[in-house]
Amino acid sequence: MIAIIDYDAGNMKSVQKALDYLGADYTVTRDVEKLRAADKLILPGVGAFGDAMNALNSFGLTGEIKNLVKSGKPILGICLGMQILFEQSEETPGVEGLSLLPGRVVRFSDSYGLKIPQIGWNSIHLPRESKLFAGIKEDSYVYFVHSYYVKAADENIVAADCEYGDHVHAAVESGNIYACQFHPEKSSDVGLAILKNYIDL
Repeated sequence: MIAIIDYDAGNMKSVQKALDYLGADYTVTRDVEKLRAADKLILPGVGAFGDAMNALNSFGLTGEIKNLVKSGKPILGICLGMQILFEQSEETPGVEGLSLLPGRVVRFSDSYGLKIPQIGWNSIHLPRESKLFAGIKEDSYVYFVHSYYVKAADENIVAADCEYGDHVHAAVESGNIYACQFHPEKSSDVGLAILKNYIDL
């Protein structure tokens, strides 16, 4: 059973539809006991870093998520759900993320003349073997919607990266922590294959 963490995140329905298509057994919940009983967690998210952390705090989920992940339960962060796994964001200075991974979230530079937010398809580079991207081809295209992106402190956890003016850490994998800045649930067959990899861990 996969538990999608419900903290009023914007992309909840699209994640559910993708899991339905894949035939995954899942629940959408913010109930602590159900989160503890789940085999894996998915932390979706669309919106602002500070709002997301405020929501997690208000629902009493912040400490519980940290404890579950530290106990070894797999988690997949998607988009904003990836960003809040890290320590802090330029979007909302002074707000602490879940700090499960070292690094920070920064805004795209305006100096390249590219549209911000980045909305659309971009190819990804796969710098190392990873469970999340098993069977995924180099330069596959995935779908992004974001103005901010993660700069992981440890380059060794980067499972996928891409270029959009800036060099973007598009996905990370560290132990039982998996995360994508892009939306696998909106990334056609490639994205579904990535979600299937996570389901099958």
